[in-house]
Amino acid sequence: MGSKMPMIKQIGWLSIIPQLMFLTLLIFIYYLFGIENYWLFGAITYLLISFTLRNLIAREHRKGIICLRRQKYDEAIINFQKGYEFFNKYKWIDKYRYIILLSSTRITYREMALCNIAFIYGQIGDGVKSEYYYTMALNEFPDSMIAKSVLNMINSIKDSEK
Repeated sequence: MGSKMPMIKQIGWLSIIPQLMFLTLLIFIYYLFGIENYWLFGAITYLLISFTLRNLIAREHRKGIICLRRQKYDEAIINFQKGYEFFNKYKWIDKYRYIILLSSTRITYREMALCNIAFIYGQIGDGVKSEYYYTMALNEFPDSMIAKSVLNMINSIKDSEK
């Protein structure tokens, strides 16, 4: 399903190493059990585990993405806020998402949640809240290129209006 919403996916390429190691371990286990298509069963098991973990642990984030794509902005904000609160409470899950969630995203779920909330407020015309959440993202994640670039654009617009 294509999305009319702009989506940014930043991949943490180093995260692929532990994921490949886990995939190799699964394949090796099936090989040890004498399964004929051990590589296929290992790959399918890896995918099932990956989807299950992301759909259970990052459930609110996933719901937020779905609502955002369907332009159900109020629901999306609520889901992203719940996701942010969850990952803020369990920062270790977000920090080790490469291993725990088998996620290769470079930016944390907390940063994604804040930027998505800010984006949604921009879509519904609430520039003040949008700027607030991008600033919050930048304060928590000083290297956030998404928050930096949007705040630079907002400031450029403000400067041109003077």
